[in-house]
Amino acid sequence: MSDTTREVPPHIRLEAWSDGDLGLLRRKNAPEMTDHLGGPESEEKVLSRHDKYRAMSARPATEGRMFKVVLDGTGETVGSVGYWPRIWQGEAVYETGYGILPEFQGRGLAVAALLAVVEEARAAGGRRRLHAYPSVDHTASNATCRKAGFEWAGEVEFEYPPGTPLRSNDWRMDLRAGG
Repeated sequence: MSDTTREVPPHIRLEAWSDGDLGLLRRKNAPEMTDHLGGPESEEKVLSRHDKYRAMSARPATEGRMFKVVLDGTGETVGSVGYWPRIWQGEAVYETGYGILPEFQGRGLAVAALLAVVEEARAAGGRRRLHAYPSVDHTASNATCRKAGFEWAGEVEFEYPPGTPLRSNDWRMDLRAGG
């Protein structure tokens, strides 16, 4: 990259999860997308998750949101991102999760989506911090958190899927700073 050439961040937009997004959820349930999440879920669990995500769109933003990530210009759906409330180490926080489909990875879209959901959570108010808990072995997801400006808070024992211990990194963003 020359001095006169600057990398332009990808332009994405977030759209509230809707009835038509079940196909995206099924694509994200592939082995290559769930390798660090305990593997693919049953169709029953995928349908239940879809219902949960749709319901999030109808609730107040302080109760969380799930979005599909859409590439500006082409309108292609490239993944998903969201945030939801949880209690973490005695504090009311938001948790975030994200995933970009394999054919769109490596373009900075996960970082762009994560930065966009930070702004959504910040605008919602209600919680001071947003946390992400990628597996310690998931190099790309940990790099996404770092590049998006999250602060590393250390390794933690996390449970995902429920009942399954997972060694994770705890990344956090102060939603009251910089906004």
